[in-house]
Amino acid sequence: MHINGRSSQESSSKWQQKHLACFTLSEMKIWLGGFMLLFVFMVILLRFRVLEGPLMRPYLDMLENQPSLFFSSNNSAQGKLHLDAEESSTTIEPPKQIETAKDPPIIRLVLSHVKHSAEASVLSLWKHLSPVLSRSDCFPEAKRGMEESENNWREMIEEHVIESLHKGHGFVNRTSEKQCPYSHSSVNQTFVDGLDAELEIPCGLVVDSSITIVGMPWGAEMNFAIELLGPKLPGEPEPSVVLHFNARLQGDRITDEPVIVQNTWSKEHDWGDEERCPNSESVSRKVDGLDTCTEQVGKAVIRKNSTSLKGPMVGNDKSWFPFMNGLPFAATLWAGWEGFHMTINGKHVSSFEYRQNLKPSLVNAVRLKGSVKPISILATGLPTSEDITHVDLKFLKAPPLVRKQRNELFIGVFSTGNNFDRRMAVRRSWMQYEAVRSGKVTVRFFVGQHANKQVNKEIWREAVTYGDIQLMPFVDYYNLITIKTIAICIFGTEQLRSKYIMKTDDDTFVRVDEVLSVLNKAQEKKGLLYGLLEFDSEPHRDPNDKWFISAEEWPHPSYPPWAHGPGYIISRDIASYIVQGHKDRSLKLFKLEDVSMGIWIEEYKKKDREVNYVNDNNFNNAGCNDGYVIAHYQNPKHMTCLWGKLKEGAGAICCNDP
Repeated sequence: MHINGRSSQESSSKWQQKHLACFTLSEMKIWLGGFMLLFVFMVILLRFRVLEGPLMRPYLDMLENQPSLFFSSNNSAQGKLHLDAEESSTTIEPPKQIETAKDPPIIRLVLSHVKHSAEASVLSLWKHLSPVLSRSDCFPEAKRGMEESENNWREMIEEHVIESLHKGHGFVNRTSEKQCPYSHSSVNQTFVDGLDAELEIPCGLVVDSSITIVGMPWGAEMNFAIELLGPKLPGEPEPSVVLHFNARLQGDRITDEPVIVQNTWSKEHDWGDEERCPNSESVSRKVDGLDTCTEQVGKAVIRKNSTSLKGPMVGNDKSWFPFMNGLPFAATLWAGWEGFHMTINGKHVSSFEYRQNLKPSLVNAVRLKGSVKPISILATGLPTSEDITHVDLKFLKAPPLVRKQRNELFIGVFSTGNNFDRRMAVRRSWMQYEAVRSGKVTVRFFVGQHANKQVNKEIWREAVTYGDIQLMPFVDYYNLITIKTIAICIFGTEQLRSKYIMKTDDDTFVRVDEVLSVLNKAQEKKGLLYGLLEFDSEPHRDPNDKWFISAEEWPHPSYPPWAHGPGYIISRDIASYIVQGHKDRSLKLFKLEDVSMGIWIEEYKKKDREVNYVNDNNFNNAGCNDGYVIAHYQNPKHMTCLWGKLKEGAGAICCNDP
């Protein structure tokens, strides 16, 4: 018994020692695994925090620039190290240098002076846009636009500092006398003999703005010009010329006949390609449906009898020209949707299509120069903001926004700074849908700064008052609207959590109820591009074309599918992909914003994701057709009319002028 008990104790002790050793080994494995996980985590953290940080970036750049041992220029080495193209399509690319996003000076300057939440909400996207605006391949206009914006903001901030010392409030709440008048004029008493006649245009021009000049060609030269001048930028000797309308009554080096020559000038591009009237084209081009040169100019006209007041003198065959030396004229220059139009003594004479970055909103003055006697200049239909004291803010101010709140649809509206009346028309029309007022749908205007200081003050006051404007950190230039598209995607995914994001323009009427209806009926909720679509459209290769794209900008023969810019809808997943793609700078910047969206969606599709292209012909991109979902080119009067018909129950019936 004793022996058996002893052997039993010994076997029990051995069993305990064996399992204790196993338990200790198992516990050590767990601890070792934990340490290994912690080590891996620290390596990853150091990789992103230190190696990609500003301290290590120069050393990494130096290493990246060193010639690689694996990509030797030696032919024999290449034969050993590179796979044959027929054997494998995989190529090894050198690592891309990651640009470190740094806030541009304009962002650092302004955000440091913003103190109140109402002001901060207007600039809420600025930090988000830093990775885009600081890209080395960003549009050339971006640098210029930000520099001009910075100069404008410095002036506003200086005024704020001065006023705060005396009045105890910031420039945001400043209530000055309105300085964007509806009309402005000058008569002959104010003109000085021997000098050019010039009239300031306080806040630029908008569609339907007009300038009427009464004068008389006079002098031996018989050559005068009407010019629309843009802003004079720091360091530039002369302002840009948005339109140069030159009447040469005795012809020029090309012709002995009277001729009108139209052109533009800027420091960057010098004089553009001139357009002549009469011209050699067999068929005149159209701008807003009007001839660039009316066919009567330069044509022979014969009076039928001595009592007629029309045409030249009896018995003489003469070419008709709208100006004659020594005879007064009344010339009205007005801004259309697509270009400027000149009417002389009640007759349409010529049209001139807007050129890139030289739009009506930039016009600061009109100048009459050369051998002409000015009598009067009247500018009317100018942009003017409404007196806030006469506005019922209860119905027009944007509903409160809760950050990251979920909603059905976010609508981003492109708008130019001095389009005050268009924004008010949108607020009073389709932004009055119950879905918008309740917050189910959120609407914001995306507005760049203006070259005119007074316009910027009024934009700022408007933005803080209505709470529906997102200001951009640059002066508006055409090529920069692609950045606005990115900003819309950021707002819809990061400021809000919207199911769908829509882009539209401030001259577009949107039937919000119908948009929600078609989205609810959509079978696919992800990978959606909805609008008036283009498939296999080709880049415009003519350098004189408004939409010219060089082979360097887009080398392919056609574009991916894209939707026309006046209005299209994308799903949240596509918008999120675009936001992330521009954070890490993996997506291409392209100056045609609607085509850009198609290019980005094509990249999204390459990630093995399905895209649902839905075409809707009721997304009218060139006017209004009955049954519309959206209607483009609608002025404030049309907006009010369309909304009135919907409220009366008449349906989607257009309000086109007769």
